[in-house]
Amino acid sequence: MISDVDNLYSRLLAEFRKVIVGKEEILRLMMVALLADGHVLLEGVPGVAKTLMAKAFSQSLSLSFKRIQFTPDMLPSDVMGTYVFNVKTQEFSFRRGPIFANVVLADEINRATPKTQSSLLEAMQERQVTVEGYTERLQEPFIVLATQNPIELEGTYTLPESQLDRFMFRLMVDYPDHEEGVHILEYALKGMDIPDVVEIAPRQEILDAKELIRKSVQVKPDVLEYVVEIIEATREEQGKIALGGSPKAAVHLLNSCRALAVLEGRDYVIPDDVKKLAFPILNHRVLLAPQYASDVGVLDHKLQYKQLNGLISDLVSRIEAPR
Repeated sequence: MISDVDNLYSRLLAEFRKVIVGKEEILRLMMVALLADGHVLLEGVPGVAKTLMAKAFSQSLSLSFKRIQFTPDMLPSDVMGTYVFNVKTQEFSFRRGPIFANVVLADEINRATPKTQSSLLEAMQERQVTVEGYTERLQEPFIVLATQNPIELEGTYTLPESQLDRFMFRLMVDYPDHEEGVHILEYALKGMDIPDVVEIAPRQEILDAKELIRKSVQVKPDVLEYVVEIIEATREEQGKIALGGSPKAAVHLLNSCRALAVLEGRDYVIPDDVKKLAFPILNHRVLLAPQYASDVGVLDHKLQYKQLNGLISDLVSRIEAPR
């Protein structure tokens, strides 16, 4: 039932609040991505609880968790796994890499070389890993939570468009406000940590929720038209956008809207769902034209993020929503 999924999120939020101050909208979108077979790119400076959020998220949902600390010397085999020789059996056997988990934290993903970054593409898109002709499916649910620091660019490799397009959302994890900062210190005095988070749902409950969304959430034809019109608008904007949303962006927008509808207690998608999710879906897919990017200050990531928000919001506002 729809109410069961809504209740699941309420229980998750209660556990999340035990160790994380604020960031509830980010948690909501992480849950949407999990239920909609998406992945999330968390962008923020060090120390804003990106890793802690990923750990709390996986532990409360009884999901296996692996963290991959990306470095320039990392190889694809360090992510996917490799064949090793067993002296006892005199045979090679496949040793699984850290990608074989329900929740994979790809920490500082942009520090890995393009070759290593590309090792994630098959896993993120097809939910499988292929090594030397051997293919193995990943256990469902599967979500990659990748992090990157938008300020420190030395020794990093910019994620290519094909990699960015695999992520459903790019979310900015910002500094806490004053009140949240005080609460963080109160948590530190109490010694709050991941062990305080308890498992609130078995893995099967997540799988059941995904199946419910797939079978029960209705989308009217005019809403489908609305989604496509928004994506097309990003490709038609002259002078400001060099690269707009792909067909995959439209699929991600539709699927995430279905998951959001269920979290809000509905079995149907409304235009407001599309409006809410348009920016996190598009902000890493829309590539600003060079002349426009230089005008808004491309080196200031917060200003660029704000300008992208304004640009996408303006595009959405121009398109008449169905009634």
